[in-house]
Amino acid sequence: MTLFDAHNHLQDEALAPHLPSIMPELQQMGLSGAVVNGTRESDWERVAALAEAHPWVLPSYGLHPWFLKERSPHWREHLTGLITSRRAAMGEIGLDRWIEGFDREDQAEVFAWQMNLATQHNLPTSIHCLKAWGALWDHLRTHPVPECGFLLHSYGGPAEMVDGFVRRGAYFSFSGHLLRERKTAQREIFRHIPAERLLVETDAPDMHLPPERIRYHLPETPEGGILNHPANLLAIYEGLAELRGWTLETLSSQVAENFRRLFGGV
Repeated sequence: MTLFDAHNHLQDEALAPHLPSIMPELQQMGLSGAVVNGTRESDWERVAALAEAHPWVLPSYGLHPWFLKERSPHWREHLTGLITSRRAAMGEIGLDRWIEGFDREDQAEVFAWQMNLATQHNLPTSIHCLKAWGALWDHLRTHPVPECGFLLHSYGGPAEMVDGFVRRGAYFSFSGHLLRERKTAQREIFRHIPAERLLVETDAPDMHLPPERIRYHLPETPEGGILNHPANLLAIYEGLAELRGWTLETLSSQVAENFRRLFGGV
């Protein structure tokens, strides 16, 4: 069985002490490819290093809306150099009206610039959106998007927006967080998303699964938080297969086809 993780953060400093054990476990479980998403200038080179060391890592670079205040005056040149000098995807980028103290205009400007760069180079793009679905749709329907498509990762938007996003080229990734009981409404949307637009992600070390579904454990953070082990990917596949009423093999085959269609050109 072939497994693909459409969105994670293996470069996250919280995972660094555990990578010597994590990486062999991922290969043993049958992971064939993973998109590792940078979120700020300070982690882009760690993403690049993982891609150099592990051929199954697809590096992805972007400035996440949570970290706009950390960017340097030269972030555009830095990002452009990364995505034009080596194989790469774009992201994680996006819009977020959930965080405190956000600057609506700054978010929109940075997101638009990165989407334009991705479109110019036809890069698959991972998009984050929280409480900004209307603003995201307004941009996507009025601006060019990458011909290859883009990913709405861990999709939590309204069901009625899915068709419009599909027409603009969207794929939708299912995360383990959506298996939690309180996520019933968001989970139900994935029962009806077109099969050819489905992907699976861990978002590791974030978005951990319900405790009863966790198979791979990592030590708690110093603050007592739970780290999501990326090898829990198989458990997420199983949860989505149950939801769709498919066999695990059917889901694996479909997701592999979709992953290669979106990311295979990189």
